[in-house]
Amino acid sequence: MHKVELNEPLSGFQKHMGYELVEWSNGVAKLMMPMGPHLLNREGIPHGGALATVLDTAMGFAGSYTGDPDNPHIVMTLNLSVNYMAKVSGDCLITTAKVTGGGHKTFFAKASVSDDLGTVAATATGVFKRRI
Repeated sequence: MHKVELNEPLSGFQKHMGYELVEWSNGVAKLMMPMGPHLLNREGIPHGGALATVLDTAMGFAGSYTGDPDNPHIVMTLNLSVNYMAKVSGDCLITTAKVTGGGHKTFFAKASVSDDLGTVAATATGVFKRRI
């Protein structure tokens, strides 16, 4: 997989977290994030907030694809529900997201994040508003 080039600079938050958008098409997005010490909680596993971040971000990207890199949709999270499933121990977190419904302005999505060994760490659903 390779990094998707966006026509915008990376945010400071994205640089700090280290996630990259590696697949992006209509209604689908995939992020990869190397495991790093800045992501871990006191137990040495990814902090729940780090998992929620990539779940939220991937779902937002899934619903913001337009096919025109110079004219992306900007989205805002209205609701996010995360279910934490298991401890992960791989070297990289992989998050996949898919739009599940909605309309022109509001959409629904689901996502999961697992390590590169295949262990699912968390799943999420969300409601998002396109700020077109």
